[in-house]
Amino acid sequence: MVKKYPAVSDEYQKAVEKCKRKLRGLIAEKNCAPIMLCLAWHSAGTFDWKTKTGGPFGTIRNSTELSHEANNGLDIAVRLLEPIKEQFPILSYADFYQLAGVVSVEVTGGPEIPFHPAPWMHLLSFFCDIGSDHLRDVFGHMGLSDKDIIALSGGHTLGRCHKERSGFEGAWTPNPLIFDNSYFKELLSGEKEDLIQLPSDKALLEDPVFRSFVEKYAADEDAFFHDYAEAHLKLSELGFAETE
Repeated sequence: MVKKYPAVSDEYQKAVEKCKRKLRGLIAEKNCAPIMLCLAWHSAGTFDWKTKTGGPFGTIRNSTELSHEANNGLDIAVRLLEPIKEQFPILSYADFYQLAGVVSVEVTGGPEIPFHPAPWMHLLSFFCDIGSDHLRDVFGHMGLSDKDIIALSGGHTLGRCHKERSGFEGAWTPNPLIFDNSYFKELLSGEKEDLIQLPSDKALLEDPVFRSFVEKYAADEDAFFHDYAEAHLKLSELGFAETE
């Protein structure tokens, strides 16, 4: 199967490349890669595979969606990004937010993720207290597989929980500004006083299929990077990239 992407003008593609440079500077200066990645995920995570509604259309900036409990704190990312967005009015918010997610992974040492703009679109919360069945239900409605779920879970190598936003405090890994496979290594090594493991993290070890991917990615960072890039691309294109 081959995905069909919309054609874009040279002007639009040049704006994408210039915007990427601006985003790299902002993310490096503010150390804000984790929250930018979270914004991109949550923007895409509204997609419903059955009804083909929702998806990464940039609507998360609207107050009704942004004020949803699952999006606590993401208003910070929206505000940080707006001065750059104003420099590139040609770019859709859909592309802009997903581009910020791609750049966030790149500048923290993660895999290169293909980016396919969709200029006509001017139109993944990981829950803290759920088990494997609920994870499959939440991500399954987006059409994501078990492998996708675990690979995307590895994105918790970046960032930390904030008490005022989620009720939890702390980072999953010793260096929450580096994208690597340490999330899986820490998960397998057990709880530590200075790091967090949420019920949804522990659920990945309790389910045998999930655990097999955790063990694979802990042992092989290249395999994790490959599968993460694939899952991230799938998530970022929910609802717009047609398959032929």
